[in-house]
Amino acid sequence: MVLLDFLPYPHHLFTLLLPLTLPHNRTQHHPLPPSHPTRSPYRIWIILLLLRRVQDQTQTHLLPLFSASIRLPDLRIRRRREVSPANSPGSLPSEQPRFGNVHVIEKANLVTYRGPTMVANTLHAAAVLLREGAEWDWFINLSATDYPLMSQDDLLHVFSHLPRDLNFIDHTSNIGWKASQRAKPVIIDPGLYLNKKSDVFWITQRRSIPTAFKLFTGSAWMALSRPFIDYCIWGWDNLPRTVLMYYSNFLSSPEGYFHTVLCNAEEFKNTTVNSDLHFITWDNPPKQHPHHLTLADMDRMVNSNAPFARKFRREDPVLDTIDEELLNRGSGMPTPGGWCIGSHENGTDPCAVIGDINVIRPGQGARRLETLVASLLSTENFRPKQCK
Repeated sequence: MVLLDFLPYPHHLFTLLLPLTLPHNRTQHHPLPPSHPTRSPYRIWIILLLLRRVQDQTQTHLLPLFSASIRLPDLRIRRRREVSPANSPGSLPSEQPRFGNVHVIEKANLVTYRGPTMVANTLHAAAVLLREGAEWDWFINLSATDYPLMSQDDLLHVFSHLPRDLNFIDHTSNIGWKASQRAKPVIIDPGLYLNKKSDVFWITQRRSIPTAFKLFTGSAWMALSRPFIDYCIWGWDNLPRTVLMYYSNFLSSPEGYFHTVLCNAEEFKNTTVNSDLHFITWDNPPKQHPHHLTLADMDRMVNSNAPFARKFRREDPVLDTIDEELLNRGSGMPTPGGWCIGSHENGTDPCAVIGDINVIRPGQGARRLETLVASLLSTENFRPKQCK
């Protein structure tokens, strides 16, 4: 495992899984442009919510998992002394101080698109984070084509007032066409037993809908509570393992595994909030992938009050608009938070000077998120939409 350092956020709430990619040859350096940061949703420092219950300066929460092959994004991080150059993913800038809050699994897991190895990869991340022992409250998974619509301080401010057992997950038991196209077909993921990547394949035999548990489906993006993640890993009543075995032959299992476990577990089914906290636009009926968002979607993104949006194309101008109008982020700089006490004058990075990392300065994004959360937890939306 490679340990990377990132920005200071110990404020008690999140750990985040961000699937990224590394070059196949991990010993080869891929220098990053010094003055032209990539304009893409791959600028991940903005969406790292690296938080703890304990108010101190040792954060060890983020776990990016790497597979496939593209260049690393322009990360404002520096390597720790114990990371050897031979194992580093590239030449990384060193402007930011060390905070020890980023974990990278250097040995990539083989992940097959639409296969159960996607769920296995997420559970691997959760298991490592639990083993590390750091204190966190929510586990958020994001893709490299996601982008934030508000700052870390905005999220911290709102989530710090919420019960820690809530699970934000878009879900329904009305599986519709997925019954015949997902639940009954049986697929095999070669990534479970081969060391070379290949696509899933189908066998001719079909199976019936389960009767031992009820199937649920929904978005693959979620914010799960630590108690529920702990349950998925330990599975003290065996439900998580039973459901995992079933979903090992289920196409696009990330859209059903956690949903089904959550809504069939008596301990957790009343903790669901029916939302994935994303702004996403789909065809009707939905296709395999959502629309790519552009400047034409800007108003709808903001009015959704969601903290994240997807999918974005690399280099799309809308990302710069989000940086400027919503994140107050300068080119090549991290999103400023309450810990940034430097000057803004003449394009200076205010985060070049670090103050009290426990200070949070919420802005307009926090007010938007408060509106969304109030609606999600209202009498009309909270209980009536749990595991239905």
